[in-house]
Amino acid sequence: MKNRQPGKQKRRQILYILAVCLVGIMVAAPLWSQEKQELSVEELAKKSQNPVEPMISVPFQNNINFGYGPRNNTQNILNIQPVIPIPLTKELNLITRTIAPVINQPWPEQRFGLGDINISLFLSPAKPNNIASGNFIWGAGPILQFPSATSDILGAGKWAAGPAAVGVFMKGPWVVGALANNLWSYGGDSNRPTVNQFLTQPFINYNLPQGWFLSTSPIITANWVAKPASDVWTVPLGGGVGKVFRIGKQSFSGSVSYYYNVAKPEVGPDWTLRLALSFLFPL
Repeated sequence: MKNRQPGKQKRRQILYILAVCLVGIMVAAPLWSQEKQELSVEELAKKSQNPVEPMISVPFQNNINFGYGPRNNTQNILNIQPVIPIPLTKELNLITRTIAPVINQPWPEQRFGLGDINISLFLSPAKPNNIASGNFIWGAGPILQFPSATSDILGAGKWAAGPAAVGVFMKGPWVVGALANNLWSYGGDSNRPTVNQFLTQPFINYNLPQGWFLSTSPIITANWVAKPASDVWTVPLGGGVGKVFRIGKQSFSGSVSYYYNVAKPEVGPDWTLRLALSFLFPL
């Protein structure tokens, strides 16, 4: 019975976190969805694709990783990713982007629970710059990672921080840009390996009529302390399709995409099916 109790407590923690997120959405939706002007689904699609757009959104991104580990198991990572803008001045916004991963880990032991939470804080101009008849907007600031994992297998056990930046160019139906950060550990469990990890997420979106869009947004990572050197990089290639839609007054963005890892660690997954649903609250 003693061995089962911690597992029950961790499951309760996960359910509590999910419940708080869902209740927050239901409570806040009637307030946030009172838009100053009704946006078309085409306009809303472009705004939702800008990581530093001053718009509240709550994406749920589910990554099903196939061929994970030496036995080719299936790993599942649900990222809960609320984005909340905070106006600091008329010229400057603070965009907070949180990622709380809920992980079903098949190897080296079966575990389910919360992973390490990270928060990016982007200072970003309130208005984009006009470049070549298009709009360019940027954001920069710190990224912070917390050892919130409910199991050693699900997280690094380290406090970590580093720089983060994003740039976005928007012209016509195109939304193109990239997000990047690097984390270094500065505290935590001294028996766990240090953290020195890079992430970049380039994205290209082509928007079609009626809120449909084509997109590619691979998450490329490098674990600089990984050994052997062949385990450093994870490089996926792929893309997918999505649509912005409304149910009543509530706006959503949904997408499905497929990525194949052309480079990966030995135990990394071969390919990923990504399913995403975002609650959108234009301000």
